[in-house]
Amino acid sequence: MTAGTTVTTTVTPDIAAWPPLDEDRRAPGQRLLDWAADGEEPRLCLVRGVRGSGKSALLAWLLAGTVGRPGLTIHATVPSEGLTTETFAWELGRQLGYGALSPSRLLDQVTADERPLLLLVPDLHRSGAGPADLPSAAPETLVAELLEPLLALPYVRAAVEVGTSGLLATHSGAAVVDLGEGDGRGTVQASYADLAASVPRTTDDRPDWSRAPDPVRRRILDAALRTDGQEAAVRGLLTDPGFLVHGSAAALTATLADERIPVPGRLREVWRRAAPELTAYHADSAERAALLHAAAVGTDPDLSEYLRPLAAQHWWSAVWSRPTRPVTALALIPGEERRLMASDATGRLRTYDVEGGTGGPLTASPRVFDEAAASPSVHPLAVRPRSLAPRDARSALLLDGSDALLPLVTEDDPTTAFALGRIAEHHGAAALNEEESLVTALGGGGARSPYAVVGDRGGTVHVWSLGEYQDVPRSHRVHEQPVTAAVCVDTADGLTLTFSAGADGSVRLWEISAEPMPVPVQQRPYRTTALAAADTSAGPVLAVAWSDGELHLWHVLSGRVRALSWLRECDALALTPEGLLAIGDSEGLSAVRLRWDGLWEG
Repeated sequence: MTAGTTVTTTVTPDIAAWPPLDEDRRAPGQRLLDWAADGEEPRLCLVRGVRGSGKSALLAWLLAGTVGRPGLTIHATVPSEGLTTETFAWELGRQLGYGALSPSRLLDQVTADERPLLLLVPDLHRSGAGPADLPSAAPETLVAELLEPLLALPYVRAAVEVGTSGLLATHSGAAVVDLGEGDGRGTVQASYADLAASVPRTTDDRPDWSRAPDPVRRRILDAALRTDGQEAAVRGLLTDPGFLVHGSAAALTATLADERIPVPGRLREVWRRAAPELTAYHADSAERAALLHAAAVGTDPDLSEYLRPLAAQHWWSAVWSRPTRPVTALALIPGEERRLMASDATGRLRTYDVEGGTGGPLTASPRVFDEAAASPSVHPLAVRPRSLAPRDARSALLLDGSDALLPLVTEDDPTTAFALGRIAEHHGAAALNEEESLVTALGGGGARSPYAVVGDRGGTVHVWSLGEYQDVPRSHRVHEQPVTAAVCVDTADGLTLTFSAGADGSVRLWEISAEPMPVPVQQRPYRTTALAAADTSAGPVLAVAWSDGELHLWHVLSGRVRALSWLRECDALALTPEGLLAIGDSEGLSAVRLRWDGLWEG
């Protein structure tokens, strides 16, 4: 599609097939439906009317009618009350499948994709949050910074609720659905004192935000910013861990963006780190506590300790964090499963204790790329491992950023050096003979004996034993596209399961004594960034990190999948049988504890 293409549809709407409407709303409903279905209509439809006239309900009616009905698709619906440009962009990005992107990155992504989009934007006239003297509090800011640029794209259409405001009035050719005057009833702006008085109290007379009415939790921070005792009221909310977990994440994001407002400890930094996930509609209170606690671990010890009891109620919670350089490769060390081998973006390779403790120092090995320790074939300025397969704590295969397999042996061990060098030589020679044999992925694993799993551009997976000499690997073409990640795990019943990801977004399973499964175990339209697997008390579990920021845990025996909402895109993973998941990302190395007894519930 070119930039000047007009989006058209061929849907013939029948309002009788939609959910029923009151008689006085049938005409506006038909007008809205006609606009949505006809690509020749103006690309903007303004839904107008006073409070209580049913504007939001009409947009909800349109959305409900498209469910299960082909031909008319609403690509995203973003209720805008209390959202700023930033929080609106995060939610729109999530619904469009990009993840929580900044406004500028979201605009770049939508511009580059050029896909037709139909958006619903309820309550635009109620958008804005934070101190009233800042632009973020005004709906006009969201319009100017994001909605106008989106509507300038010829393949974006939107139905926007504007109330009786003049928002988007410069679009003179916009379609208009006017619901008239209505009954004038709606939400009345309550005072901070009234809202605070309606919050239930605990037995020791503290606010119990878990039982507070939802409208109170959504509006009390904005009311505190307007009250006469603003500073004390706002400070009371920002120093209450219960409110941080249960209050409006969008309002907290806007308020904490104001550097004039004093905050305890490093709350502003912690919140900023977690805010994109905290504002997601899927985040319940237990998950919000786990996310905020994870952002506080290693950054704000006091806040971390306050949040720990709340985070412990979730099926995952952070254990420790090692904020250093970005971690690009990560694996458990065979035979020493309580230790991790990790590489950072500079090429430094270290080992860590998996039970390092919250915010505490981790046991790290000396830098193995020192001239005295490294093999002469490995140079610190030339090697940037993007994945690795350890043989033990002193030797490993590395996959460099240049797609070269390299042996690493840190002691005078000719036997190990020869075995690892043989694997690297085998794949190097194959790549010279055939471009499809170029190595694109490397992973490790194996409890009985260490393995290296090598994936290539042609979609073939090769499994090598690192515990004994092999002249050739076990190989099978598993993917139609290049392999992007691989890992293997031994099970209690003697099987060796190999998991691999392809560039087409497929994740496949191959038990190396049989044929690969004929269909993917998971398929998504995103790139897999990391894999990890372990044989746990609940059976084999696979962890999959995706390029849209999602992190999935797959229970192999039942096929059930749970999503772990991490703070950043994961670049490397390692999983222990006891349920400790180590995560390497742009901010360093972290670990979370998974509760196997609660993971597959719900």
